[in-house]
Amino acid sequence: MKPKPDASSDIDFWKLRLYVAGQTSKSLTAFTNLKRLCEERLQGRYVIEVIDLLKTPQLAEDDQILAIPTLVRKLPVPIRKIIGDLSNTERVLVGLDLQPASDRRTT
Repeated sequence: MKPKPDASSDIDFWKLRLYVAGQTSKSLTAFTNLKRLCEERLQGRYVIEVIDLLKTPQLAEDDQILAIPTLVRKLPVPIRKIIGDLSNTERVLVGLDLQPASDRRTT
């Protein structure tokens, strides 16, 4: 009989929501960058939900979306938001808590 995983194992699962407005170049870039980062860092321990606000604008209110594209990390908590096309890898990693802010160094 397999032991039941404890709650701490849930922290390894990431639920991400990407808010976009249609298939603009910025939206597509954001999705591509997010997918690449998830494959490199989370290796199958994530789900990405893409919300197109042109199709379902009422969903913007749930996460208080003011700009697009916006990435919302739903799990693990706390919720985090990153605005933009996610091309600044270091900023995204720090924003998602995949890299400590103290690792950022400028020369």
